[in-house]
Amino acid sequence: MEPFTMAAVASAVGTVTSGALSGAGGEMGRRSSEALAGLVRRMRRQNPAPAPAPGADSEPLLPATEEERRELARQLWEGARTSPGLAREVTAWLREAGWLGSGAVPAVAPGASRPRMLPPANAAFTDRESLPEQIAQVLDGVDRPAGVPAVVVLVGPGGIGKTAAAVHCAHLLKDRFPDGQLYIDLEGQSATTALTPSEALVRFLDRLGVSSGRMPADEQRLSELYRDCAAERRMVVVLDNAHSERQVAPLLTAASESLVIITSRYRLDRLAADPGARVIRLDPLSTADSVQLLTRIVGHDAMAGRGPGAAAVAERCGGIPLALCETGARVAVREHLTWHTVGRQLAERAHRREREALPMDDRSSRDAVDLTTDVTYGELSPRAALLYRMLGVWPWHSVTVGAARRAVDATDDDEARVLLDELAGVHLLEEVGEERYRFHDLVRQHAERRGETEDRHADRVAAVRRVVVWHLGCAAAADLRVIPGRWRLGPAYARLEPPAGRGPEDGRLALAELRAERENLAAAVRAAEHHGFDDLAWQLCEAMWGLHLRLGYHEQWVDTHLRGVAAARRSAAEFGDPRAEGRMLVQLAFAHMGLGRLAEAEQALLEAAAADGRARHHRGQATAAEALGLLRLKQWRYPDAQRSLEEARQALGRIRPGDDGAPDVPRALALLAHHTGRALRGQGRHVEAVRRLHQALADFRALPEPDLYNEGRVYMSLGETHLDAGGADNAESARVCLDAAVATMGREGAELQHADAAEMRARCARRLGDLAGEADDLRMALGLYETAGDALSIARVRARLADLADA
Repeated sequence: MEPFTMAAVASAVGTVTSGALSGAGGEMGRRSSEALAGLVRRMRRQNPAPAPAPGADSEPLLPATEEERRELARQLWEGARTSPGLAREVTAWLREAGWLGSGAVPAVAPGASRPRMLPPANAAFTDRESLPEQIAQVLDGVDRPAGVPAVVVLVGPGGIGKTAAAVHCAHLLKDRFPDGQLYIDLEGQSATTALTPSEALVRFLDRLGVSSGRMPADEQRLSELYRDCAAERRMVVVLDNAHSERQVAPLLTAASESLVIITSRYRLDRLAADPGARVIRLDPLSTADSVQLLTRIVGHDAMAGRGPGAAAVAERCGGIPLALCETGARVAVREHLTWHTVGRQLAERAHRREREALPMDDRSSRDAVDLTTDVTYGELSPRAALLYRMLGVWPWHSVTVGAARRAVDATDDDEARVLLDELAGVHLLEEVGEERYRFHDLVRQHAERRGETEDRHADRVAAVRRVVVWHLGCAAAADLRVIPGRWRLGPAYARLEPPAGRGPEDGRLALAELRAERENLAAAVRAAEHHGFDDLAWQLCEAMWGLHLRLGYHEQWVDTHLRGVAAARRSAAEFGDPRAEGRMLVQLAFAHMGLGRLAEAEQALLEAAAADGRARHHRGQATAAEALGLLRLKQWRYPDAQRSLEEARQALGRIRPGDDGAPDVPRALALLAHHTGRALRGQGRHVEAVRRLHQALADFRALPEPDLYNEGRVYMSLGETHLDAGGADNAESARVCLDAAVATMGREGAELQHADAAEMRARCARRLGDLAGEADDLRMALGLYETAGDALSIARVRARLADLADA
C-alpha cells in the first residue's frame, strides 16, 4: 500500500512552496522548502531528463504558480512510485511538512489560547431589551439548518449605538461561548478607512495563538487557517463597523456552534442570502428610553434635581445614543446645570446651524450629534477646545498623552492629561485603553469642521507636523532597541544611542511599543504624504523596519513603503537625501516577498540598485545585492544567490574609512559570509559551505560589539550543513555545532530560536540512535515553545514525544 497519496503530496508542495517567499512557517518552513529542493535535485539525478534546451535551467526552481506546483507534485509522486528510497524520503518530508498546513493548527487543546477581546460593556446601556432574545432565537431556532453558523447583522446610522448593542449582547451571551471572544473594529465608516480582511485575519490569528512566522502570505490561506483554528471552538465574534460584504466574508467562521455579530451603517443585504444572516435594524430610542439613558448617565438623584425638561432635551437629541451620551456627560459634570438651560441651548444652536447635504440614512443621526456636540464644545475651556480642534485635523487611529501634548504644544504631559480628561469627561473622546483615546468618526468630523472655521490653515498643518515628528521620534528610539546593530538612514537617528546595559528583554519590549503604535505610525505616514512632509514620510518607513521585519503586517508594509518610495523620490529632487530612494525600495521588496509577490520584489530590488548607483551609495548597493541574494535563496536559485552575495561583498569593499556605512562593514561582511555558506549548501557543496560558515563565525567573533544572536544562527547553519552531508561523523559534528547554538540562543533569551536549535539537536540524536537524548532535547524545546506560546510547535513536539514513548 502506498504510504501517501498524490493529494497529500500536492497539498504539502503547495503549502511549502507558497510560504517559502513569504517566510510563513518560520525556520521550519524554510527548512521544509530547502529539503524539498534537495529531494527534487536527487530525484532528477536518479532519473535524468533529456538535456535541457539552451538557456533553460538544469537545476530545480521554486514553483511560483499553481500549475508549476501541481507539476512538481506529480513528478515527486511518480518518482516515489518507482523508487523505494525516494518514497521513504518523501514520506519523511511529508511528515514534517504536514505541520505547516492549516489543518495542523490545534483548535481547542490544553493550554490553547482562549481570547477575551470584547471591550467592556457600557453600564449606561439602555433599551434594546429584546435584542439578546432575538439573537438567542437565531442561535436556537429550529429553522436554522444543522451545521450553519449563526450570523447576526446590526445595521443603522452612525451614532445609533450599534457597537454598544453588539458588545452588550456578546457579554450577556458569552457563557455560551467558552472558547473565546473575538472583537475587531473594521473601521468601515468609509472605503478609505476600512481595514483589509487580511489585516483583521492576522489580528485574530495572533490572538488564537498563531505566531507571526506561521502567517500565510495571501488572504485565502489566512482565511482557511482562521476557519481551521475556529472550527472546533464555541466563540462569539464581533465584527464592528463593517463596510461591505467583501470585507467580512473571509472573517466568518464556519463553526456552527459559534456566533458572529456584525455591525454596519450599510445594509449588507447579501449576507441575508449567504450565509443566511439575520439582519436587525436599530432605530432611534423612544423618548422614554432616551430619558432613561440620560438618567443612568447623570444619576437618579441628580436627574431629579435638575428640574423639568429632560424629555424635551431627549427629543432634541433625536433618540441617538451618541448625542444622548454627550449631553448626559456634560450635565453630569455640571452640578448646577438644569434641563431647562440645556434644552434652551440646544434650541438656540439648532436655529443657528445650517443643514448639511448628507445621505438620507445618516442625516438625522449626524444632525443630532452635531447639535449636541456644538453645545458641548461651546462650554470647553479654551485649551481643551484647541486640543479638540487640533486632534480633529487628521483621523488618527488613537490619541496618546504624548501625541496630545504635541498637538497643542503643551508645556508637559500633565497639562495634556488634564485636557484629555476634560474632553473624555464630556464624551467628546472615548478612552479605549490606559491613557489612550479615540474619536467617534462623527465627532472627529465635527472637530475638523470647527478647526477649519476657527484656526489658520498654517496652524493646523503645524499641529499635524508636530504629532508626526513625535511619532517618528518614538518609533526611531524603539527601532534602535529592536535591532541595535543595523545601519540606518535619516536625521531622526542622529542623536540616538542604544541604551546602556541593554538586557535581552529590552528588544522585545521595544517591539511591543512599536506594535502598539502600528496603526498610528501608518496614519502618520499618510499624514506626512498629504501635507507634503516628504522627509518625515520616508523616515517613518525607515523607523518601522524592525516592526515589519519581525512581525510582518505585510499589506500595511506595502502601503506605507509605496508612499515612502514616492516621498523619497520627491525629497531627492528637492535636494533631500538621495540615498533614501534605494533604502525604501529594498524595504518595499521585503514587503512584497512577505506577500509572495516575486516579480514585484525583484523589480523593487533592481530599481534600488539603480537608485543607489545614481547616488554613488556603496552601502545601499550592497544592501540591494544582498537582498536579491536572499530572494534567490528562497527561489532555490543557489548559484544566482551566490553571485548576488559576491556583488554585495564587492560593493562593501568600495567603502573607505569615513564613508557612509563604514562602521557597519565588518558586520555586513559576516552576514554575507553566512548567507554565502547557505548558498553553497543549497548547491550540495558541503565542504565549501562549512569553510565559509566558519569564516562567518570568526567574523562575528571579531566584531567590536558582540552579535551573539547571529553567532547562534551560524552555529545552526553549520549543524544543518553537517546533517545534510549525511553520515555518522557529520551527525556528531552537527551535534557539537548545535550544542553551541543551544547555549548561545539561551544566553540571548531568544526563546523560539533556542527551541529550534534544541529540535535540530534532537534530529542529530535520532540520526545517532540516541533516543534518550532526542527525548531530552524535545522536552527542552517543548518548554521553550510553551513559554513563547507557539501552539503549532507545541503540538508538533508533543506528537514526536508521543511517538518516542510508543517506540
